[in-house]
Amino acid sequence: MDQMRESVFACIGDLSGRSFLDIFSGSGVIALEAASRGAVYVEAVENDPGKRKKLLGNVSISPVRINCRFMSAELYVLRAKRAFDCIFLDPPFPYRFKWELLERIAASGLVSDETLIMMHRPWEDCQPAEIPALQRTESREYGRSVVDFFRPGA
Repeated sequence: MDQMRESVFACIGDLSGRSFLDIFSGSGVIALEAASRGAVYVEAVENDPGKRKKLLGNVSISPVRINCRFMSAELYVLRAKRAFDCIFLDPPFPYRFKWELLERIAASGLVSDETLIMMHRPWEDCQPAEIPALQRTESREYGRSVVDFFRPGA
């Protein structure tokens, strides 16, 4: 996980002054990393009540406030009003609706013309031939998992 996180943030580059959204945040490590790398507005979305205490504890050491939203990813996307510069999704590997959720995110208010979207997934769970409104720009393998990078556009 550490190697994947380091590699992802190396691909993102400078986050100074940018916004970052971490969906399926878990312990909040990705959100915290974004904040420590200069992101000025960070949100973490997590639905699992068992992870709430750990997430709140981890983000409490952040150099900037990390806004935690405790709700399902689907509900969060449905209610989205603010666009982010970077969006990172790390759904549980058994989660069956990752590609549908990615399509919903692409069509939501979370995405601007410049948004970078990243999704961590098992390598066996291949991307559909086409995702409306998104173009995959890169994929990186980390053992049995992959992080796909997407930009708006067909």
